[in-house]
Amino acid sequence: MCKGLAGLPASCLRSAKDVKHRLGALLQKSGSCEHGSSRGRRGRLVVCQRVGPEEVKKWAESLESLISHESPYSPPPCGDGGPAPSIAGGLAAFRAFLQSEYSEENLDFWVSCEEYKRLASPCARGPRAREIYEQFISVQAAKEVNLDACTREETRRNLQAPTAACFDEAQRRIFHLMEKDSYRRFLRSRFYLELARPAAAACGPGKQKGAKPAVDCPSLVPQCA
Repeated sequence: MCKGLAGLPASCLRSAKDVKHRLGALLQKSGSCEHGSSRGRRGRLVVCQRVGPEEVKKWAESLESLISHESPYSPPPCGDGGPAPSIAGGLAAFRAFLQSEYSEENLDFWVSCEEYKRLASPCARGPRAREIYEQFISVQAAKEVNLDACTREETRRNLQAPTAACFDEAQRRIFHLMEKDSYRRFLRSRFYLELARPAAAACGPGKQKGAKPAVDCPSLVPQCA
């Protein structure tokens, strides 16, 4: 052991080893991205496919442009065995940003409403409508969204005879709320600005003679929590 380290207490040396171990684990995860995707802890899927900066810049045109953008990548089911969320591309990037703020419930509600409207069987609407209501709209719901009392009550009445338009008003209000708030924060965030930068600027200067090829700088977007 070198003289500098010999004078350090044992607790400091253990901390240094812990940091080294964690860095090694992170580097190992980064390396696995070269093969397309990897699964992190708790079944989190990390998609390493890079979206071009020109596509990313289109997300700034409107919230609709952002959440309607899908990549050709179709994520497999989450690690907990649940269904894969139908989010990819811009929608996944927006959700990853919201997750970093612990405020993804509005987007999750919007996605659930879109999936609900696509249900082909009228018999499936009743159970699914009640699930969405209990998860997002009922008072003290696990992922309660910010709705006024009138819209909340109107949606509750719609559950008596649920149609494809059952959540339309609530979904419209949540969309406008995201449009005025979280979408604007997303466009100003470092997360978005990094994605919108050209690859050369994001990854640094080009290859130098004798240097190891740099790993591409993909956007690591969590698909399932």
